[in-house]
Amino acid sequence: MACPICARAPSPEARPFCSRRCADVDLARWLNGSYAIPSDSPEDIAAAAEALEQAPQKPH
Repeated sequence: MACPICARAPSPEARPFCSRRCADVDLARWLNGSYAIPSDSPEDIAAAAEALEQAPQKPH
């Protein structure tokens, strides 16, 4: 199994990643929402829509 971030061979200390850096990249993706499990639940859709409405707008 290759490192899921960079496809190098995993190291025993950071398995399944090749290094602590790749493990940290993966953790950052989870924390910033890059990884998400899609949902068709009406409650989840309503909550997401509400969160978008309340999010600060970025200037163009």
